[in-house]
Amino acid sequence: MKRLFALVFVGWHSLALATPATLYETRLENGMQIIVKQDTRAPIVVHQVWYRVGANYEPSGLTGISHMLEHMMFKGTEQLAPGEFSRRVSTFGGQENAFTSSDYTAYYQVVGKSHLAEVMRMEADRMANLRLSEQTFEPERNVVKQERLWSIEDRPGARLYEQFNATAYLNSPERNPVIGWMTDIEHYRLEDLADWYQQWYAPNNATLVVVGDVKPKDVVALAQQTYGQYPPRTVNPPKPQFEMTQQGERRIELKDVTPIPSLLMGFHTPSLVNATDKQEVYALAVLASILDGDDSARLNQRLVRNAQVASQVGASYSAFGRLGGQFIVSGQPAQGKTAAQLEAALLAQIEQLQQQLISDDELQRVLAQAEAQHVYQQDSVQAQANMIGMMVSVGLAADTAQTWVAHLRQVTPQQVQAVAQKYLRRDNLTVALLSPNGETNRKPVAKPNFSGRTH
Repeated sequence: MKRLFALVFVGWHSLALATPATLYETRLENGMQIIVKQDTRAPIVVHQVWYRVGANYEPSGLTGISHMLEHMMFKGTEQLAPGEFSRRVSTFGGQENAFTSSDYTAYYQVVGKSHLAEVMRMEADRMANLRLSEQTFEPERNVVKQERLWSIEDRPGARLYEQFNATAYLNSPERNPVIGWMTDIEHYRLEDLADWYQQWYAPNNATLVVVGDVKPKDVVALAQQTYGQYPPRTVNPPKPQFEMTQQGERRIELKDVTPIPSLLMGFHTPSLVNATDKQEVYALAVLASILDGDDSARLNQRLVRNAQVASQVGASYSAFGRLGGQFIVSGQPAQGKTAAQLEAALLAQIEQLQQQLISDDELQRVLAQAEAQHVYQQDSVQAQANMIGMMVSVGLAADTAQTWVAHLRQVTPQQVQAVAQKYLRRDNLTVALLSPNGETNRKPVAKPNFSGRTH
C-alpha cells in the first residue's frame, strides 16, 4: 500500500523550493480570501473555490451533509438549470468537478484563460443562489446512497478504514465518514441542506484560488465583479473537539468477503495545524518516508523481500489535518503467514526506529525523493492550486509549500527517533483487522451515475 500523505505531500511542498513563485494574496471587502499564482507556460487557468467546512464540522445525525450538499450544488440556481453549469464548462473544452474531505469542500474548473470570467460568474452565482427542491433532492440522495454502497460497503478495505476511524476517535468528529453513515443519509431533510448551505457557504468562509496564465490584478477585478456583489454572513466556527488522550491499545476485527487478511495500525499524532512543536511534524514525515518511500524503503525491503512476511505493506502520515493526524502502518500477510506475524514484524520495525538512529544515507534518500516528486508536480497547475487551497482551508499559510522541504532538511536522526518514541507507543495504538468470512462470490454493487462527473 503506497502512502497517501507523507511522500506525496513532501513532493507537493517542494514545488516552490526549486522555482520560487510569488503568491498574490488579498481579500475582498466581503471577506473572501483570494490567492493567485501566475504560471504562463500554457494558456489555461485553474479556478477553485474552497469552503471551510467538511465532515469534521458535522454534528451527530448529519454526517455526510457536506458531501450531500456538494452533489446538490450541481442541481441549478435561479439562473442556471440543473446540470447547465457542467454543460457550459464542457462547451468551453474545460473540466470541472468538486470534492469533499474531513476539512473542506472545494469546486474547481480547468479552462482556457478566455473563459475565466464566465466560470467565475457561474461559481459566484451558486455560492449565493442555489436552488434546492425535493424534485432534485430525492434522486440525488439515491445517488449518494448508491455511492456509499459502491465505494464503502462493497469494498472491505474501505469499510475497515471507516471502522478504524470510528474506533481510533471517540470524541473527535474525525470519526465521521466523509460520505456519512447510511442511516444519516436516509434521514436528511431538504431543510437540513438549506440550513447547512446558509451556515457555511458565505464569501467570508471561502477562498478563491486561481493558478495559470493570468495577471493577479485582472483576477481580483473579476472577483470583485462576481463574488464581491454578495455580502458577508455570520459564520460561527465549530467548538474545539480534539480527541482525548488515548490510554490503552484498541482493537477491532471486521469479517468480510476477502481472500486474505488485511491489517491497519494507527497512532494519534499532531499535525502542522495543531502541533506545539512544528519540527515534530517534519520529523514524522521523514519517519513515514523511511518506512515507505520506494522499493528501497525499510518495510518493502525487509518485510516483503527479505523476511517475506508481507505481500504488500505501507506507511502514511497525515500531516495537515485540522484536528490532528494519524501515523498509519498497514499491509497484508504473505501466503503462509498470518496477520499476527505481520503485526509483530511491523511493530519490530517501529521498535528498531525507537532504539537506533536512522543513517544519513536514509535521510538523504527521503530528501532526494521529495525533489524527484517535485519534477512531476511542477508540471500541473491543478496540483499547485490544490496545495494552496488545502493549506489555507485548514488554517495554514498559503506559502506553506515553499518552506516544507527546507524544514525537512533541518530534521535530524535524533528527532526522528524522538517522535518514534513519543508517538508510536502501544498505548496510543489502534489495530483494525480484516479477516475472511468464508464467502467467495458476492455480487458487486453497480457504480452510481454521477451525471458525467467523476467522483
